[in-house]
Amino acid sequence: MYGWIWRHLPGNAGVKALLSLLLVLAVVYVLFQYVFPWAEPLLPFNDVTVDNQ
Repeated sequence: MYGWIWRHLPGNAGVKALLSLLLVLAVVYVLFQYVFPWAEPLLPFNDVTVDNQ
């Protein structure tokens, strides 16, 4: 997959590296702004059960 992305980016190696970095930053931004807040109520992080023994 990464090879396919690298081959399809325009420019020389420096431009491809910069575009790759921007692509990664865009994916991280979308994950933190939209995907994780949407999925947080669906995850059982607050459903912790501790037995008193």
